[in-house]
Amino acid sequence: MASFTDISLVAQVAISGNRRAFDELVRRYQSPVRRFFLSQTLGDSQLSDDLAQDTFIKAYSNIRSFRGLASFQTWLMRIAYNVFYDYTRSKHQTEDVDAAPQRSASENSSLKMDLYAALALLKPDERTCITLQLIDGYDIAGIAKITGLKEGTVKSHLSRGKEKLATYLRQNGYDR
Repeated sequence: MASFTDISLVAQVAISGNRRAFDELVRRYQSPVRRFFLSQTLGDSQLSDDLAQDTFIKAYSNIRSFRGLASFQTWLMRIAYNVFYDYTRSKHQTEDVDAAPQRSASENSSLKMDLYAALALLKPDERTCITLQLIDGYDIAGIAKITGLKEGTVKSHLSRGKEKLATYLRQNGYDR
């Protein structure tokens, strides 16, 4: 199935419920979705896995609503964004993720810890925009589609977030 495009895989799932086609979509996009959640949850891999699973369940359940107006990945990341938003709202968290993340020994490098500490300083929208741009490589228009924010707002979140990250990293010995 490696030669199939995302659109043809989506069509196979939407029309005939082809689970192998959906498995291929999961294989293609599980890493970016999980990476997005790891950044949002500040390294909580168990929660990230749970949220990623919820994302793919919602994507499968709603695959017929995919219209192809954006790429499948953008559509999927919008679902991931909404899953995380719903999770934080259900926990009554308005400013940040409260619980300290549990990290496995393999994730416990000081650089990752510093990165998560730096990301924890950001407001949720800043963290989302920074993650989508710097880690996942989305441009401003793509971030706006995923988050539903206006492009100017995305630019503001990126600017403020990058400044906060730079200040934190400079203060913690990461000089250029």
